[in-house]
Amino acid sequence: MGAKVLILITVTVAMLRMVLSTSLTVGVPAGSWDLQTNYTMWALRTRFTIGDEFQFQYSTTVHNVVEVRKAGYDAYNSSSPIAMFLTSNDVVPLAAIGMRYFICGVPGHRVAGMKVQVNVKSKAVWTVRRCRGTGKRLRCRSETILSSAMTAGIDQSAMARLGLAFVAAGLVLFY
Repeated sequence: MGAKVLILITVTVAMLRMVLSTSLTVGVPAGSWDLQTNYTMWALRTRFTIGDEFQFQYSTTVHNVVEVRKAGYDAYNSSSPIAMFLTSNDVVPLAAIGMRYFICGVPGHRVAGMKVQVNVKSKAVWTVRRCRGTGKRLRCRSETILSSAMTAGIDQSAMARLGLAFVAAGLVLFY
């Protein structure tokens, strides 16, 4: 019986994690962690929320990923990193609200703009920036939008309670 319970709990946690988080491959769909992708535009078009995770995909012979503070990001300086990632398929959890800064620590990649900053927000509410025009005539406006779960009247705690109810029902069925 113990193995069945463990399997049920594992499956439930995995299902809840899929519902409450997203895995984001940096630069996709237009690119990856490379010299061609415009990470500023990619980050503007992507919503980052608590519970999501970043995935950096790259060739280890050419690139790496270094998480730095704002000053390191602005100066493109990786001498005091928060974390270094070197595996070519690095997964970085976004566990807290706030700004995160990543650069490629390989010399010369600064010129190509190989850096990305992300603003991790709550799942409940986010701000969408909509822009029209080009160049100096670009006009942008921001609006705050409730997440689809909040609009439907569902919050994360309700999803967690639903998951726990599912586990409890499974336990009753197994015994």
